[in-house]
Amino acid sequence: MAERESFTAGAVALATTASVLSRAVTRLENRLGAQLLRRTTRRVTLTEAGRRYLDQARAAFALLGDAEREIGGQADALTGRIRMSVPTTWGHYRVPALLARFARRYPGVKVELNITNRSVDLVAEGFDLAIRLGDLPDSGLAARKLADETLCLVAAPAYLARAGTPRTLDDLRGHVCLPFVLPRTGRIAPWVFRDGGADVEWTAPATIEVSDDVLGVVSLAAAGIGIGQSYDFIVREHVAAGRLVEVLPHLRGRSRPFSVVYAPHRRQSAATRAMIDILAGITDEQFT
Repeated sequence: MAERESFTAGAVALATTASVLSRAVTRLENRLGAQLLRRTTRRVTLTEAGRRYLDQARAAFALLGDAEREIGGQADALTGRIRMSVPTTWGHYRVPALLARFARRYPGVKVELNITNRSVDLVAEGFDLAIRLGDLPDSGLAARKLADETLCLVAAPAYLARAGTPRTLDDLRGHVCLPFVLPRTGRIAPWVFRDGGADVEWTAPATIEVSDDVLGVVSLAAAGIGIGQSYDFIVREHVAAGRLVEVLPHLRGRSRPFSVVYAPHRRQSAATRAMIDILAGITDEQFT
Protein backbone atom coordinates (compact mmCIF):
# COMPACT_ATOMS: atom_id res chain seq x y z
CA MET A 1 0.00 0.00 0.00
CA ALA A 2 2.80 2.42 0.86
CA GLU A 3 4.47 1.63 -2.46
CA ARG A 4 1.21 2.04 -4.40
CA GLU A 5 0.20 5.21 -2.47
CA SER A 6 -3.43 4.09 -2.45
CA PHE A 7 -5.66 2.06 -0.15
CA THR A 8 -7.57 0.80 -3.16
CA ALA A 9 -4.47 -0.41 -5.02
CA GLY A 10 -3.04 -1.85 -1.82
CA ALA A 11 -6.27 -3.70 -1.12
CA VAL A 12 -6.25 -5.25 -4.59
CA ALA A 13 -2.69 -6.47 -4.07
CA LEU A 14 -3.64 -7.97 -0.69
CA ALA A 15 -6.94 -9.42 -1.89
CA THR A 16 -9.03 -7.42 0.57
CA THR A 17 -11.02 -4.18 0.52
CA ALA A 18 -9.89 -0.59 0.99
CA SER A 19 -12.14 -0.13 4.02
CA VAL A 20 -10.76 -3.21 5.78
CA LEU A 21 -7.23 -2.07 5.05
CA SER A 22 -7.93 1.48 6.26
CA ARG A 23 -9.40 0.23 9.54
CA ALA A 24 -6.41 -2.06 10.09
CA VAL A 25 -3.98 0.83 9.62
CA THR A 26 -6.02 3.04 11.95
CA ARG A 27 -5.92 0.35 14.66
CA LEU A 28 -2.15 0.07 14.23
CA GLU A 29 -1.71 3.84 14.47
CA ASN A 30 -3.87 3.93 17.62
CA ARG A 31 -1.83 1.14 19.20
CA LEU A 32 1.48 2.84 18.35
CA GLY A 33 0.27 6.31 19.21
CA ALA A 34 1.71 7.71 15.98
CA GLN A 35 0.45 8.65 12.53
CA LEU A 36 1.95 6.35 9.91
CA LEU A 37 0.19 7.61 6.78
CA ARG A 38 -0.87 10.97 5.39
CA ARG A 39 -4.24 10.57 3.68
CA THR A 40 -5.55 12.90 0.98
CA THR A 41 -8.24 12.41 -1.62
CA ARG A 42 -5.58 11.77 -4.25
CA ARG A 43 -2.87 9.72 -2.56
CA VAL A 44 -1.54 8.11 0.59
CA THR A 45 2.06 8.80 1.68
CA LEU A 46 4.23 7.73 4.58
CA THR A 47 5.00 10.02 7.47
CA GLU A 48 8.52 9.95 8.91
CA ALA A 49 7.28 7.59 11.65
CA GLY A 50 5.61 5.46 8.98
CA ARG A 51 8.78 5.22 6.95
CA ARG A 52 10.79 4.14 9.99
CA TYR A 53 8.13 1.58 10.94
CA LEU A 54 8.09 0.21 7.37
CA ASP A 55 11.88 -0.11 7.28
CA GLN A 56 11.90 -2.00 10.59
CA ALA A 57 9.02 -4.23 9.49
CA ARG A 58 10.79 -5.09 6.25
CA ALA A 59 13.97 -5.90 8.18
CA ALA A 60 12.01 -8.12 10.56
CA PHE A 61 10.35 -10.06 7.73
CA ALA A 62 13.73 -10.41 6.02
CA LEU A 63 15.20 -11.93 9.19
CA LEU A 64 12.31 -14.39 9.41
CA GLY A 65 12.89 -15.35 5.80
CA ASP A 66 16.62 -15.81 6.47
CA ALA A 67 15.85 -18.09 9.42
CA GLU A 68 13.42 -20.21 7.39
CA ARG A 69 15.88 -20.60 4.51
CA GLU A 70 18.73 -21.48 6.86
CA ILE A 71 16.70 -24.11 8.71
CA GLY A 72 15.34 -25.45 5.42
CA GLY A 73 18.82 -25.76 3.96
CA GLN A 74 18.25 -23.04 1.36
CA ALA A 75 20.60 -20.36 2.66
CA ASP A 76 21.69 -19.52 -0.90
CA ALA A 77 18.14 -18.75 -2.08
CA LEU A 78 18.20 -15.21 -0.73
CA THR A 79 15.37 -12.79 -1.37
CA GLY A 80 14.58 -9.28 -0.21
CA ARG A 81 15.83 -5.82 -1.04
CA ILE A 82 19.09 -3.93 -0.57
CA ARG A 83 19.34 -0.14 -0.78
CA MET A 84 22.91 0.99 -1.32
CA SER A 85 24.51 4.33 -2.13
CA VAL A 86 27.86 4.59 -3.91
CA PRO A 87 30.00 7.48 -5.23
CA THR A 88 30.25 8.01 -8.98
CA THR A 89 33.79 6.62 -9.10
CA TRP A 90 32.78 3.21 -7.75
CA GLY A 91 29.30 3.39 -9.27
CA HIS A 92 30.69 3.54 -12.80
CA TYR A 93 33.98 1.65 -12.53
CA ARG A 94 33.88 -0.84 -9.65
CA VAL A 95 30.28 -1.72 -8.78
CA PRO A 96 28.98 -2.95 -12.19
CA ALA A 97 31.16 -6.08 -12.29
CA LEU A 98 30.55 -6.81 -8.60
CA LEU A 99 26.82 -6.25 -8.96
CA ALA A 100 26.65 -8.54 -11.99
CA ARG A 101 28.35 -11.26 -9.97
CA PHE A 102 25.97 -10.71 -7.07
CA ALA A 103 22.93 -10.83 -9.38
CA ARG A 104 24.06 -14.16 -10.85
CA ARG A 105 24.58 -15.60 -7.39
CA TYR A 106 21.43 -14.15 -5.76
CA PRO A 107 18.82 -13.49 -8.49
CA GLY A 108 16.03 -13.22 -5.90
CA VAL A 109 17.47 -10.08 -4.29
CA LYS A 110 16.32 -6.68 -5.52
CA VAL A 111 19.06 -4.03 -5.41
CA GLU A 112 18.28 -0.31 -5.39
CA LEU A 113 21.51 1.45 -6.41
CA ASN A 114 21.90 5.16 -5.67
CA ILE A 115 24.91 6.71 -7.45
CA THR A 116 25.82 10.05 -5.91
CA ASN A 117 28.72 11.90 -4.33
CA ARG A 118 26.42 13.15 -1.58
CA SER A 119 26.91 11.47 1.80
CA VAL A 120 23.46 10.03 2.36
CA ASP A 121 22.04 9.60 5.87
CA LEU A 122 21.78 5.82 6.04
CA VAL A 123 19.26 5.67 8.85
CA ALA A 124 17.07 8.66 7.94
CA GLU A 125 16.97 7.77 4.24
CA GLY A 126 16.59 4.03 4.68
CA PHE A 127 19.84 2.81 3.12
CA ASP A 128 21.31 -0.55 4.13
CA LEU A 129 24.87 0.40 3.23
CA ALA A 130 26.98 2.98 1.44
CA ILE A 131 30.48 3.23 0.05
CA ARG A 132 32.49 6.18 1.32
CA LEU A 133 35.82 7.68 0.32
CA GLY A 134 38.65 8.75 2.56
CA ASP A 135 39.27 8.66 6.28
CA LEU A 136 35.88 8.33 7.92
CA PRO A 137 34.78 10.69 10.69
CA ASP A 138 33.44 9.24 13.93
CA SER A 139 29.85 9.08 12.70
CA GLY A 140 28.69 6.10 14.75
CA LEU A 141 28.59 3.96 11.61
CA ALA A 142 30.33 0.60 11.31
CA ALA A 143 32.88 0.46 8.49
CA ARG A 144 34.75 -2.16 6.54
CA LYS A 145 37.65 -1.10 4.36
CA LEU A 146 37.38 -2.22 0.75
CA ALA A 147 40.49 -0.91 -1.00
CA ASP A 148 43.24 1.68 -1.14
CA GLU A 149 43.01 3.31 -4.57
CA THR A 150 46.14 4.89 -6.05
CA LEU A 151 46.02 8.41 -7.49
CA CYS A 152 47.89 9.91 -10.43
CA LEU A 153 48.06 13.12 -12.48
CA VAL A 154 46.92 13.01 -16.11
CA ALA A 155 46.55 15.29 -19.12
CA ALA A 156 45.74 14.86 -22.81
CA PRO A 157 48.65 14.70 -25.30
CA ALA A 158 47.18 17.70 -27.12
CA TYR A 159 47.27 19.80 -23.95
CA LEU A 160 50.88 18.84 -23.18
CA ALA A 161 51.91 19.59 -26.77
CA ARG A 162 50.35 23.04 -26.42
CA ALA A 163 51.31 23.93 -22.84
CA GLY A 164 54.42 21.84 -22.27
CA THR A 165 55.03 18.94 -19.89
CA PRO A 166 55.64 19.85 -16.23
CA ARG A 167 58.76 18.29 -14.74
CA THR A 168 58.37 19.40 -11.13
CA LEU A 169 55.54 20.19 -8.73
CA ASP A 170 56.40 23.85 -9.02
CA ASP A 171 55.90 23.71 -12.78
CA LEU A 172 52.20 22.99 -12.22
CA ARG A 173 51.61 26.58 -11.17
CA GLY A 174 51.97 27.63 -14.77
CA HIS A 175 49.37 25.13 -16.02
CA VAL A 176 45.60 24.88 -16.24
CA CYS A 177 44.72 22.72 -13.23
CA LEU A 178 41.39 20.95 -12.72
CA PRO A 179 40.82 20.57 -8.97
CA PHE A 180 37.69 19.04 -7.44
CA VAL A 181 35.56 20.78 -4.80
CA LEU A 182 34.71 18.47 -1.90
CA PRO A 183 30.91 18.20 -1.46
CA ARG A 184 31.06 18.02 2.35
CA THR A 185 33.21 21.10 2.92
CA GLY A 186 33.02 23.17 -0.27
CA ARG A 187 36.81 23.32 -0.26
CA ILE A 188 39.18 22.26 -3.01
CA ALA A 189 40.53 18.75 -2.48
CA PRO A 190 44.33 18.92 -2.27
CA TRP A 191 46.33 16.88 -4.74
CA VAL A 192 48.44 14.31 -2.94
CA PHE A 193 51.90 13.05 -3.87
CA ARG A 194 54.85 11.13 -2.52
CA ASP A 195 58.17 12.90 -3.01
CA GLY A 196 61.31 11.07 -1.91
CA GLY A 197 59.38 9.02 0.63
CA ALA A 198 57.58 12.05 2.08
CA ASP A 199 53.84 12.61 1.75
CA VAL A 200 53.00 15.93 0.09
CA GLU A 201 49.66 17.74 -0.20
CA TRP A 202 49.41 20.47 -2.81
CA THR A 203 46.45 22.77 -3.48
CA ALA A 204 46.08 23.29 -7.20
CA PRO A 205 45.38 26.83 -8.41
CA ALA A 206 41.69 26.90 -9.25
CA THR A 207 41.76 27.65 -12.96
CA ILE A 208 38.63 25.53 -13.48
CA GLU A 209 36.85 24.04 -10.48
CA VAL A 210 34.82 20.83 -10.77
CA SER A 211 32.11 20.07 -8.22
CA ASP A 212 29.57 17.32 -7.48
CA ASP A 213 30.93 14.72 -9.94
CA VAL A 214 34.63 14.00 -9.69
CA LEU A 215 34.52 12.13 -13.02
CA GLY A 216 34.19 15.55 -14.62
CA VAL A 217 37.89 16.08 -13.92
CA VAL A 218 38.74 13.13 -16.17
CA SER A 219 36.35 14.26 -18.92
CA LEU A 220 37.86 17.76 -18.97
CA ALA A 221 41.41 16.42 -18.94
CA ALA A 222 40.64 14.03 -21.81
CA ALA A 223 39.20 16.98 -23.76
CA GLY A 224 42.61 18.68 -23.57
CA ILE A 225 41.55 21.44 -21.18
CA GLY A 226 44.12 20.89 -18.43
CA ILE A 227 45.72 18.59 -15.84
CA GLY A 228 43.73 16.66 -13.25
CA GLN A 229 44.28 14.08 -10.55
CA SER A 230 42.23 10.90 -10.49
CA TYR A 231 42.41 7.22 -9.59
CA ASP A 232 44.39 4.67 -11.57
CA PHE A 233 41.34 2.46 -12.02
CA ILE A 234 39.44 5.30 -13.70
CA VAL A 235 42.12 6.61 -16.08
CA ARG A 236 43.78 3.27 -16.90
CA GLU A 237 41.80 2.71 -20.11
CA HIS A 238 42.23 6.34 -21.19
CA VAL A 239 46.01 6.05 -20.78
CA ALA A 240 46.13 2.71 -22.60
CA ALA A 241 44.14 4.21 -25.49
CA GLY A 242 46.41 7.28 -25.67
CA ARG A 243 43.68 9.75 -24.71
CA LEU A 244 45.57 10.66 -21.53
CA VAL A 245 49.20 10.67 -20.44
CA GLU A 246 50.46 10.42 -16.87
CA VAL A 247 52.14 13.57 -15.61
CA LEU A 248 54.89 13.64 -12.92
CA PRO A 249 54.86 9.82 -12.54
CA HIS A 250 57.81 10.02 -10.13
CA LEU A 251 55.49 11.71 -7.59
CA ARG A 252 52.82 9.00 -7.61
CA GLY A 253 52.35 6.56 -4.72
CA ARG A 254 49.60 8.12 -2.63
CA SER A 255 46.20 6.50 -2.29
CA ARG A 256 42.83 7.05 -0.63
CA PRO A 257 40.74 4.38 1.08
CA PHE A 258 37.22 3.32 0.11
CA SER A 259 35.04 1.67 2.76
CA VAL A 260 31.56 0.23 3.02
CA VAL A 261 29.59 1.68 5.94
CA TYR A 262 26.38 0.56 7.61
CA ALA A 263 24.39 1.24 10.77
CA PRO A 264 25.78 -1.01 13.53
CA HIS A 265 22.56 -1.09 15.55
CA ARG A 266 20.44 -2.37 12.67
CA ARG A 267 20.41 -6.14 12.25
CA GLN A 268 21.60 -6.85 8.75
CA SER A 269 19.68 -9.18 6.49
CA ALA A 270 21.50 -12.14 4.96
CA ALA A 271 21.28 -10.36 1.58
CA THR A 272 23.02 -7.27 2.96
CA ARG A 273 25.75 -9.39 4.55
CA ALA A 274 26.26 -11.19 1.24
CA MET A 275 26.55 -7.86 -0.59
CA ILE A 276 29.14 -6.57 1.88
CA ASP A 277 31.15 -9.77 1.43
CA ILE A 278 31.14 -9.50 -2.35
CA LEU A 279 32.11 -5.82 -2.21
CA ALA A 280 35.02 -6.77 0.03
CA GLY A 281 36.05 -9.51 -2.41
CA ILE A 282 35.81 -12.35 0.10
CA THR A 283 36.35 -15.84 -1.39
CA ASP A 284 35.62 -15.02 -5.01
CA GLU A 285 34.93 -18.68 -5.79
CA GLN A 286 31.75 -18.44 -3.71
CA PHE A 287 30.23 -16.01 -6.16
CA THR A 288 31.06 -17.55 -9.52
